[in-house]
Amino acid sequence: MPSYTAHPVMFRNRPFSFLISVLLIPAGIGILILLYWYLMCKATSLTVADGQIYLEEGLLSKSRSEIDCDSVRSVKVYQSFMNRIFGVGSIEIFTAGDQPEMVVKGLPDPNDIRDVIKGNKDGL
Repeated sequence: MPSYTAHPVMFRNRPFSFLISVLLIPAGIGILILLYWYLMCKATSLTVADGQIYLEEGLLSKSRSEIDCDSVRSVKVYQSFMNRIFGVGSIEIFTAGDQPEMVVKGLPDPNDIRDVIKGNKDGL
């Protein structure tokens, strides 16, 4: 079965914010912004494996959500023009109802994640 793990990315997700933070490093605040941003990106993880989708968030206290791939009704991928240029996007996973069960922003190659979820759902 296909498996996939991804964390939100920093530069490709928000290139202008990243550059501004780098420019603020001499002022001292830029390094704090980048460190905080890095920790928040590493604190979020989306994993698709063994017919399950796991979303884990948090550094000190953890929150973990799990969805069975068989219960996924649809997967929505959103990419703005800049997101498409840098190969990132947001993914929303719907099971039942009109509200998404999981929403993760800033993931690299969101269409690959969608394909892995659909592959797990179809039993490939």
